[in-house]
Amino acid sequence: MKDNFDLIIIGGGILGTSLSYFLSSLNKSKKIGVIEQEHSVAQHTSSRNTGKVHAPYLYNPEKKKLFAKTAFHGYDMWEQYCKLKNIPFKKDGVIEVAINQKDVKVLEKYHEWGKQNGLKDNDIELMNKEELKKIEPEIKCESALYVHKDASTDYSLCTNAIMQDSKNNNTKFLVNTRVTKIKKSENGWILTLNKKDEIHTKFLINAAGGESINIAHELDTAKNLTDVHFRGEYWKVPKEYNNLTKKSVYSVPEFTEYPFLDPHWIMKVDGSCEIGPNAVPVFSPYGYSKSENIKELIPKTLEMLRSGARKTIFDKQFQKLVMTEIQSSMSKSTMVNRVKKFLPIIDEKKITQKGTAGIRSSVIDQDGKFIPDVILLQGDMSFHILNYNSPGATGALPFSAHVINQLHKTGLFENENMKAQCGPWKFNEIIEKLDG
Repeated sequence: MKDNFDLIIIGGGILGTSLSYFLSSLNKSKKIGVIEQEHSVAQHTSSRNTGKVHAPYLYNPEKKKLFAKTAFHGYDMWEQYCKLKNIPFKKDGVIEVAINQKDVKVLEKYHEWGKQNGLKDNDIELMNKEELKKIEPEIKCESALYVHKDASTDYSLCTNAIMQDSKNNNTKFLVNTRVTKIKKSENGWILTLNKKDEIHTKFLINAAGGESINIAHELDTAKNLTDVHFRGEYWKVPKEYNNLTKKSVYSVPEFTEYPFLDPHWIMKVDGSCEIGPNAVPVFSPYGYSKSENIKELIPKTLEMLRSGARKTIFDKQFQKLVMTEIQSSMSKSTMVNRVKKFLPIIDEKKITQKGTAGIRSSVIDQDGKFIPDVILLQGDMSFHILNYNSPGATGALPFSAHVINQLHKTGLFENENMKAQCGPWKFNEIIEKLDG
């Protein structure tokens, strides 16, 4: 045996790194490790995103209750942490627009959700098009939801700062390391790393993002679920457009039952602007390139045909949407024209540079339905976090605390000091806010 651990986390994204930080703060005598296949943390979805710290107005307080609550508290925690670490945190707000009369009702619903999820009157307000025109003259719409409590940051910097704090608590980060085999031992798990080395852990947390379903399946968990991957692509806009609006602008998605987002006008923390994302189906959680997708095409297709995803891929509406998204990837005009619906002043010819693409993995159940909320599953000496998507980065800190508290309450992994100081927070006070 190369090494023995009390707990191993698979996945060095913003979630796995946050989990390691809190766990190492609560357990000074336990040996904790994080396994990450890339050269450092936050190399995929955790850094390939818009950097938005989302206000919880888009999230149904019943269907996405946990996401909404952790996003609400995550905003304040990230603001506090970024200030502590001198990481940019810009309170720049967002405007959700209704392009047609049908979507006005959706904005009214979002407004209600936002209030139910904890936003105050001065955090969120409905406006008619005349009221918005006085503030944002270039935006064309029927109605708007003006959200003041929304911000931007750099989640790559955030994750790396948390990793350093976790290392200071003696967490061991095993980077450039891939788990290639997992087998049960008498009192935990034996993990084979990079097809050669072995380590042992008493407890395992699966926070592997786009590969979390594969790991769950290997541990004989969530066999009724599968995942599909979507690449979100962006276009950078020229500097002359950086002050076109005061806020980021989102439009109401047309098909809310699918994980397709109508492209946004995004103002990033550095002041630059982007258009995106679309949602192009790919065959790998790392399907940024044609070669990676070709490599995984046959095995992923066979997996989907054997699972509930079969019903999804043969659904005619889904097929139509997929073709539209593929077209938006092949044609800049298709993507830009979606945004021109509410920002008609944009000149497509001036947009020439692509932004960084990110990949979202969405879970499908045995009936072929997309699952809207995060999935938390208890296994044998293991715990699995599946379908952890937006607003995942926003809520990563309080969500991690929630998971750790659940493990402690159920006796799966008992912590030594639930009142430990974790940076600027006491752990038990985070839990009290989440339970409040």
